[in-house]
Amino acid sequence: MIVYEATKNEFITDVFMDNLVEHISTNFKEKIGNVNIGEVRAWDRSMQYMYRVLVDPEIPANAGVAIEFKVPYTSKRIDFLISGRNDRSDSVMVVELKQWDSLEKVEGKEAIVKTFLNKGVKETPHPSYQVWSYSALIEDYNENVQNEGIKLYPCAYLHNYLISNLNDPLVDPIYRPYIEQAPVFAKGDAEKLRNFIKTYIKYGDDKENLYRIERGRIRPSKSLQDSLTSMLKGISEFKMIDEQKVVYETALVLANKAQRSGQKQVLIVEGGPGTGKSVLAINLLVQLTKSGLVAQYVTRNSAPRNVYAAMLSGDFRKTRIDNLFKGSGSYYETPPNEFDVLLIDEAHRLNEKSGMFQNLGENQVKEVIQAARFAVFFIDERQRVTLKDIGNIDLIEKFATEYGATVTKAELTSQFRCDGSDGYIAWLEDVLQIRETANASDFGMDYEFRVFSDPHEMKAQIEKLNAQKNKSRIVAGYCWDWSSDHRDDTTHLDIYIPEHDFGMSWNLNNTATWAIDANSVHEAGCIHTCQGLEFDYVGVIIGDDLQYRDGQLITDYKKRARTDQSLKGLSKILKEDKARGEKLADDIIRNTYRTLMTRGQKGCFIYCTDKGLERYFNERLHRMKK
Repeated sequence: MIVYEATKNEFITDVFMDNLVEHISTNFKEKIGNVNIGEVRAWDRSMQYMYRVLVDPEIPANAGVAIEFKVPYTSKRIDFLISGRNDRSDSVMVVELKQWDSLEKVEGKEAIVKTFLNKGVKETPHPSYQVWSYSALIEDYNENVQNEGIKLYPCAYLHNYLISNLNDPLVDPIYRPYIEQAPVFAKGDAEKLRNFIKTYIKYGDDKENLYRIERGRIRPSKSLQDSLTSMLKGISEFKMIDEQKVVYETALVLANKAQRSGQKQVLIVEGGPGTGKSVLAINLLVQLTKSGLVAQYVTRNSAPRNVYAAMLSGDFRKTRIDNLFKGSGSYYETPPNEFDVLLIDEAHRLNEKSGMFQNLGENQVKEVIQAARFAVFFIDERQRVTLKDIGNIDLIEKFATEYGATVTKAELTSQFRCDGSDGYIAWLEDVLQIRETANASDFGMDYEFRVFSDPHEMKAQIEKLNAQKNKSRIVAGYCWDWSSDHRDDTTHLDIYIPEHDFGMSWNLNNTATWAIDANSVHEAGCIHTCQGLEFDYVGVIIGDDLQYRDGQLITDYKKRARTDQSLKGLSKILKEDKARGEKLADDIIRNTYRTLMTRGQKGCFIYCTDKGLERYFNERLHRMKK
């Protein structure tokens, strides 16, 4: 979708006659919605600069100009496009316009800078990276660009930014890989930008390339399909066996049926921890993309999708596949059936509202069903760990019926975690008094479960095991505050156990990749950074929200940290219905530790701040040895 399009001469006339902003605003209201006054000011200022650049007789009068082009399947828009031809091919210039006048470089994060945005200094992508990634998405998803040989040439223009010297942060060497692919122009560079445009726009096209791009069918490119397929083959963690394969084939049949018949399909896949839900979802993502369908992997938590995107990226720039991995709050404005397939992992974590302030959309379950011809929900209802988690099978079926979708159900039961047995899961659920099981006194396999009296000893053991393959981590219950003032300080001890003079920081600003960053073994993860992921060994610090008293395992929601958002809204529920509120909090605490204690494929080590709980776990272990 393009908000404004014209030839170069028409654009110049509109700017000269002060008609451009009015035209953009009118079209924006018709095609998108209300116009933000800040955007109006930005158009007014930035288009004056582009006017000066384009007032050059060597830039063809009938070259195409487009403003505010929507990037496929995102809410992002490209500021400025110029279309035409050179001696070899059809060409489209992709221009990102910035009004920044200062920025800081950011070390240790790929292609990130700091600048003043929305009343504060914030981290944001480098402009060259941003415009390059937008171009890459068009190349990956626009069939006309792929098949008709249209070449995209991205660049960024910071018309208020004065490059002070060769060491200026905007052109720092750490950003060179992106600047080489998308040159950046600053204040005083109007002539350089002109020459860059004239290199690729030698002849006009009367907006033809803009027309072809806007009407290009959205399909994943062959290069994206082939790259994903080859990467997946090299990752042993994503191999499927047994019932995974059965569900996989069922999903492919349903995807084809949804395309051929137009009948909306919903597949609900139930499975406990370690039954291979994520492995199946990633395999489906790759195969469906290879088949030319537009598919996305969706999770509420950012950690799983960022880890899987990084694992799949290989030599391919991670940004090229980032559009395949999305948060569950991405679909509240999506038109019906815009996607062929949405694969919702950890569907029990779906929320009602979306957005930073939980004020957007209506219901995430409803929104993903509406947005896709075929929606696959991978769910474990016992992994609900916050009051906001609303995903459940009844709700999925309700909205599927509302949209006339055919519902199919499948189940994964075989264990690929916890040393390949259901016995440990069943034993743990019995120990945590979630449900009585036949495994009250037996794992049924060789799984290493150890109780430590000293957290130093547990941490040392996890660090030793992690040195082998970087696949062991420490996690903790959310009983210690997470200080936002110390997110870059590894010496700050968020978690402190005074009787052992033991301390750790929560994971820092690496939530997205904590599970695969080698140094993260020295930082504790919480439920939000590890749910949906797995390790060889996990060490769990159990806080005072889980205790053992008078022969009973009890929970205490008052021992949760003040910064924990998992129980936000509990006070209101307790006032309305105390028994219901206490039951909800009790379920969430038990589910949280069930989830934390099932992240290890080979073993789980625990340290309990409550000594009664430590004795209880040791007694349950001793009972197995009799």
